[in-house]
Amino acid sequence: MSDAPLVRRAEPADLPRVAELAALHAQYERAAPPAEDLATRLAALLFGTPADSPAPRLRCLVAQLPGGEIVGYATCAPEVSTWGACEYLHMDCLFLVPGHRGLGVGGLLMDAVLAEARDLGLTEIQWNTPTWNEGAIRFYDRLGAHAKEKLRYSLPVEG
Repeated sequence: MSDAPLVRRAEPADLPRVAELAALHAQYERAAPPAEDLATRLAALLFGTPADSPAPRLRCLVAQLPGGEIVGYATCAPEVSTWGACEYLHMDCLFLVPGHRGLGVGGLLMDAVLAEARDLGLTEIQWNTPTWNEGAIRFYDRLGAHAKEKLRYSLPVEG
C-alpha cells in the first residue's frame, strides 16, 4: 500500500464527509454554514440524473489518505465566458483540513481539477479565494495562476 494520498472522484458514500468538510470550509472562510441537508443536495447534483440525461455538471474530487480518511475536496463545473466566447472550468471549492496543507495534497487536487478540464476539452480554470487567505494565494501563485481583481457578489432570488 502506498503512503501517498489518493485523489479520486467522490462516490455517494463520501458525501457525508464532503458535507463535513464543506462546513469546515465555510467556517474557515467566515461564511454561513451550508444547509443541513448538504449531502443529500450534493447527491442530487452529482449522481441524481437519469441514465439517459447528460452527465451532471458538478464534479467532486476527494483526497483520501491510505487509511481511508478523506482530508480534502475540490468541486468544479463548466461555465461560459461571454468575453472569451468559450467555456472554462469553474473551481468552486478546494479545501484541505488543517494539518494536511503544505504536504502536496492540494497540488494533487489541482492536478485532478486540471485533468477534469482536459477531459472536457476546456483550456482554462477559474476560481475565487478570499483576499485575506494568504496561504491559498501563495499556493495558487506557485502554480502559475494569475489573480484578477474583482469582487464576488451574491443576490438571493426571493419567491
